[in-house]
Amino acid sequence: METLAGTVLAGKSFDPIRGRVVVEDGQIEAVEETETASTDIVLPAFVNAHTHLGDSVAKDAAVGLSLEEAVVPPDSLKHRRLAAAGHDDLVSAMRRTLRFVARTGTVSCLDFRESGLAGARALREAAEPVAVDPFIFGSDDLSVLDVADGYGASGANDADFTAERAACRERGVPFAIHAGEPDATDIHPALDLDPDLLVHMVHAEREHLDRVAEQSVPIVACPRANSVLKVGRAPIRELLDHTTVALGTDNVMLNVPSMFREMAYTAREFEVSAREVLRMATTAGAEIAGLDCGVVEPGRRAALLVLDGDSDNLAGTTDVVEAVVRRATELDVKRVLV
Repeated sequence: METLAGTVLAGKSFDPIRGRVVVEDGQIEAVEETETASTDIVLPAFVNAHTHLGDSVAKDAAVGLSLEEAVVPPDSLKHRRLAAAGHDDLVSAMRRTLRFVARTGTVSCLDFRESGLAGARALREAAEPVAVDPFIFGSDDLSVLDVADGYGASGANDADFTAERAACRERGVPFAIHAGEPDATDIHPALDLDPDLLVHMVHAEREHLDRVAEQSVPIVACPRANSVLKVGRAPIRELLDHTTVALGTDNVMLNVPSMFREMAYTAREFEVSAREVLRMATTAGAEIAGLDCGVVEPGRRAALLVLDGDSDNLAGTTDVVEAVVRRATELDVKRVLV
């Protein structure tokens, strides 16, 4: 048995309580209010709800490029770099990125993995020695579902994904698809596929939002990546008013996969509360992938992040949730318990 004491951001509302979290056999046994001298902050570990970890072989390659030039299949710079990368180099680069996200408080990445069966296997290999369990949305070939956790489609304007959607439904695994990133033309076709997850929705309009709510489709927003590629700003307030919204850092070639940076940017640039942003970075992604984490409450998997509340950066803050979302950085991480 182990205890983590301090200010605990407990439950789905992240109510700050002074007390401790009791952990046994990898599970949260209790969350107890009690006197403690600890200045630590205990919260759920992050779930990065949209990544492209294969881009670890092409860091900084997209600087100054358009969306199409940078990442659109099949001829973008990203896909040329992926095709040129050897297996060992790809695995090594992805493992380094996974080590970074593990050290900085992320327990899982919902990753769109290119290159079919070989690509999914490479990511499994990269993750073996790392305390991050990627949820893999494979692509390119239906055989990828033998290894991946679901299918991740590039976009409804790129190809007909009817067979992939049907295969996911037959296997009982999720089908996810990019939509509304460069413009709105692929949103209705994506929704026609009855997806389990939409990514981006930068150009979502009222008619799309109504369909999202009617079909109960969760969405992953990637605000920093959208800014880098200059495709626009997702209507995050409106998305939250219609469905579950999670946060993702998107392509490693565009941004460091830091949920701290993503939270701070989202809280600063959009009409959302700190609690909403923290939920987007933890609970929402866990719910989308069916992971038993993202909330500090008894019975949940003990995937927890401990911040040093007395660090030079966080000392003196009075609103713990605001401090975690807007101010905390990787340097404040004291421990990640997974």
